Amino acid sequence: MTSPRTRISAVAATVLTLGLLAGGCGSGDGGGGGGEDVRTAPSAPPATGTGPYPTPTPPPTDAASAAPPGTDAPARPRPSGTGEARGSTVRPEDVDPADADKVGEGALAALWTYDTAADSGPHDAGLRAADAGWLTEAYADRLRAHQPQSVPGAQWQEWAEHGARTAVVPEKTEDAAKPPDSETEAWRQWTVTATPEGREGWKGEPVVSAVYVQLTRATADEPWRVADVTVR
Repeated sequence: MTSPRTRISAVAATVLTLGLLAGGCGSGDGGGGGGEDVRTAPSAPPATGTGPYPTPTPPPTDAASAAPPGTDAPARPRPSGTGEARGSTVRPEDVDPADADKVGEGALAALWTYDTAADSGPHDAGLRAADAGWLTEAYADRLRAHQPQSVPGAQWQEWAEHGARTAVVPEKTEDAAKPPDSETEAWRQWTVTATPEGREGWKGEPVVSAVYVQLTRATADEPWRVADVTVR
């Protein structure tokens, strides 16, 4: 779940690379990319902190922002004989669907869990998160439709040489700019640390990202789902 200030959904800022890929397509400011931005500014005061939370003037949409961090890798056949990717073991049914924190944390774990022994690139993690049900239907569709433009970079290749899988630790780090929750929209800020761990005790340098998550639901009785992820 890419270039300076990228999002995984509709609102796009500048694009940031996680260092995994040579090229860098990213999640736009808040989450998915090529779709139209149907969000409206919250009734809260304008954001004054460091996070790319909503402001009275919605940012432009970025067609290149449909994928989660590190997803700029074209689809290629997975290595033969490796079996299923060891993605995040937490699934939406394992958490309280009414708890925006738990849903956001679970979605980020899925988006950042890469398994180089089975994945052709980081984009596969985004597809797993979409298929698992962590995301809104619109966001999941954007990730599935995304066509990365470049191959994984040197860091991914190093991880793959060790058959590495990322261990993901999201830590909540919100600032004063966060809008208040409503019954149908919630924003969260996380610091996500993804550490590659390979065979024979090999461990690579962790990748740390500041991430902003938008969660939505149609009514207060429905489960939260991630509609937008911004990597900064």
